[in-house]
Amino acid sequence: MRTLLITGGAGFIGANLVHYWARQYPQDRLVVLDALTYAGNSANLETLPAQANFRFVHGNICDQLLVDQLLAEEGIDTIVHFAAESHVDRSIVDPEAFIQTNVIGTHNLLKAAKKAWLDNPGSSRGRDGVLFHHVSTDEVYGSLGSEDPPFSETTPYAPNSPYAASKAASDHLVRSYYHTYGLPITTSNCSNNYGPYQFPEKLIPLMLINALEGRPLPVYGDGANIRDWLQVNDHCRGIDLIMNHGRRGETYNLGGHNELPNMEIIDLLCRAMDQRFAEDTSLATRFPECPAAKGKQCTELITFVKDRPGHDRRYAIDPRKAQKELGFVPHYSFIEGITATIDWYLTNEPWWRAVMDGSYAEWMTTNYCNRC
Repeated sequence: MRTLLITGGAGFIGANLVHYWARQYPQDRLVVLDALTYAGNSANLETLPAQANFRFVHGNICDQLLVDQLLAEEGIDTIVHFAAESHVDRSIVDPEAFIQTNVIGTHNLLKAAKKAWLDNPGSSRGRDGVLFHHVSTDEVYGSLGSEDPPFSETTPYAPNSPYAASKAASDHLVRSYYHTYGLPITTSNCSNNYGPYQFPEKLIPLMLINALEGRPLPVYGDGANIRDWLQVNDHCRGIDLIMNHGRRGETYNLGGHNELPNMEIIDLLCRAMDQRFAEDTSLATRFPECPAAKGKQCTELITFVKDRPGHDRRYAIDPRKAQKELGFVPHYSFIEGITATIDWYLTNEPWWRAVMDGSYAEWMTTNYCNRC
């Protein structure tokens, strides 16, 4: 039995991993540490199985005393580190918060793990049976040209936003603790995720919800920016494979083989919504402001807005290392994943209405919607 500390476990990907791990490894104890900032939501964990061996702690990874205390009192042997400020637009408005959480917070966790596992003479764990898994992003690699090969684990870092720079710094810190102190670590750099529980400022849920509400669908620049997309449950499987079978000290890139321009994603979502409304007349009653409720097309809401500063043109992941060493292959095709995602947001309207509170609406009005 393992005892996992999952930081940021009430956020989008973290919560999905908590649900995944509780299903796959019901014997393990899960301790979630989350500051419940705008993107963290304890409601994301309410449907855990009743038998789950689970504890939620409302706290911040920047609180060194709390982190030290949790590792000691829970006997933590595995850390899965998701906790991060993660939205590029917010990093442009307020870089300081990203430095504090993504750099200082990560270092706090590393110090705590070193202290609990390596420095304590009375510890029986040492380097055996412990792991610090760090969850990162493809944005640390910068931007690709249209003909460039996808990012590999040896691609030089070239972050172009305060968010990406803060994640790059955290990656380097994690690596340094392995090479300097021998702390057992693994790192995953993943492409764009989508699926249940994603906060509505990200592209796919933003476009879905705005279409349902009849609000503009804001598209940066010409909409030709390309991203590689991975369904969140495939990401969770990839993390599982890395943690259980990956070589310590190594980085593994996880991608979905789904490079698509933003405009193609938005057009696909709009057409799917039009079709859903045509097939289910009750949706027009639930969402009367949606163009599809009035016999129109959701694409009418598309509005091009000024491009954001430092907007990377293309991301693409080369996942061959994870495929070769770990057998990682995504289970979801993009169409399957998007269909399931639309189903989830239509079914879970109370969830996304609850997270779209006053503070979120105010931020969107100031930093996003004024460019619609």
